[in-house]
Amino acid sequence: MIELSPSTPSGFTCTVVVPCYNEAARFHTRAFENFLRSPGRHDVRLLFVNDGSRDQTLVKLEELRQRFPDCVQVLDLQPNSGKAEATRQGMLRVIADGRSQFTGFWDADLATPLSEILEFLNLFAEQRHLNLVFGARVRLLGRHIHRQPLRHYLGRCFATVVSILLKMPVYDTQCGAKLFRITPELNEVLREPFHSRWIFDVEILARLLSLYRGDTKRLEGELYEFPLPEWTDIEGSKVRSGDFLKAFGELAFIYRRHLTKSRTAP
Repeated sequence: MIELSPSTPSGFTCTVVVPCYNEAARFHTRAFENFLRSPGRHDVRLLFVNDGSRDQTLVKLEELRQRFPDCVQVLDLQPNSGKAEATRQGMLRVIADGRSQFTGFWDADLATPLSEILEFLNLFAEQRHLNLVFGARVRLLGRHIHRQPLRHYLGRCFATVVSILLKMPVYDTQCGAKLFRITPELNEVLREPFHSRWIFDVEILARLLSLYRGDTKRLEGELYEFPLPEWTDIEGSKVRSGDFLKAFGELAFIYRRHLTKSRTAP
């Protein structure tokens, strides 16, 4: 059971940002509707960010907002600016609104079921020291993690390199299901646009480490990786195998800009 102190009167415990770009053909309207009608959802709101879509995505989002005006918001960004910036703008909107204790982002394809949002919030309620809860796609017996083999192995290689550079035993930085406690540090991390287009998740961790002057133990103490019970590779993903090469280039930039500086600071 979620038991979190209210942020403000008529506020929401959590507002989850869902960035959307040309999602009309695979938008899971019924899944979103079922979640929004589900017991325990009353303190969770969804903020959809239309990132300059050229199809009927905005129409579908507005239809959903009209059906659930109390718990669905739509932010229309024009022109397309990429998932990283769409997510950042959405999270900043939630922080500026001042009615939520938590925010984060969720992939619009619902590779991670929306029901896990409530599980993440339960972790925050049970472990008050946590500021970040990340989904982790760990293939364990009894769990249903379905990934394309090539993407799985490329992802594991990338995650290993990230763990070495961050000097943290993080297992999965790229799962698109993450929630954050709203803190001054999170606001600072989001203040400037991300330099990374593909791995802004890693850049968030690197920026936090820079703020913490390279104190990995502090960040580890605030972060919980939750092994997801279910995750499914959804057909139509906009991430391609070649993007992993771009990600390694962005990782080198993040390391030079944030991690080397934080580890040489007095």
